[in-house]
Amino acid sequence: MQNVVTKTQVALIGFERSPALFVHVMSGIYTVSANDDSSWLPHGATCRSVVALSKSMLSILAMATVEPIEPPMNVFDIFIQYHDGLANGLIETLRLASIVWLSGLALGTLLGALGARYPKVFGNFFASVAFVLSGVPIIVFLFWLHYPLQAIFNVVIDPFITAALTLSTINIFAVSEVVRRVLRDFPEQYMIAAQVCGMGKLRTLTRIQLPLVFRQALPGLLTTQVTMLQCTLFASLISVNEIFRTAQRINSQIYRPVEIYTSLGILFLIVCLPLNGVALWLRNKYTRDLSER
Repeated sequence: MQNVVTKTQVALIGFERSPALFVHVMSGIYTVSANDDSSWLPHGATCRSVVALSKSMLSILAMATVEPIEPPMNVFDIFIQYHDGLANGLIETLRLASIVWLSGLALGTLLGALGARYPKVFGNFFASVAFVLSGVPIIVFLFWLHYPLQAIFNVVIDPFITAALTLSTINIFAVSEVVRRVLRDFPEQYMIAAQVCGMGKLRTLTRIQLPLVFRQALPGLLTTQVTMLQCTLFASLISVNEIFRTAQRINSQIYRPVEIYTSLGILFLIVCLPLNGVALWLRNKYTRDLSER
């Protein structure tokens, strides 16, 4: 091997070894020989030392094994390679959403009916609670229940239970407001017409009031439940292993944020878009202005 080192080989010495030498050699078209004049080298370095060091590094690089560069992953590759993790995260999300949906629809309908039937006793109070909750960001409410409240009572509650309680509380009062407003705005002339026709209270309730109330309330209820499904993402911030936390874990392993979060968006579109479409169709088909104005 000749004692001649090109500027590319000198560059292999590395910027950390001699920044000034690296810049000087790479900015020109020099070759370095062991017997060359070394006056241009910084810090008293000699050309012989540069040649020796470069040869050593070239030998090391020749023996090193270079790992092949993996081809970039697309969205479909993410689905195929990590389908088990994404499926488990989606199941956890739907399990949390199911609890929020069932509790919200059942208890919220009950509270809404009580608020409409007894507006002074229950209606104003439920409306005030719903108004206050609407002014508090969900993430703040969730963190307050998860950290300060548990610290105050010196207890540790499973994050899944905390998330379910937080979102259920919000959903209950959101549903109660939808039901209360629909019942409050129900026109009295329908009830009077039923009495004139000789219909009893039970028959009037089942044949006239409930069908009309259901048609009026259903689109708003569906939209609210889709919103609550999307809000389950906040549960990942308190270590609930739902779909968003699963996506974060996958991203920490392969660092493909564009592909991973695009996959997450596609999953939510698959679940939420049909529900929003059904809510819009029901609103256009069945919702009418039943007011007496």
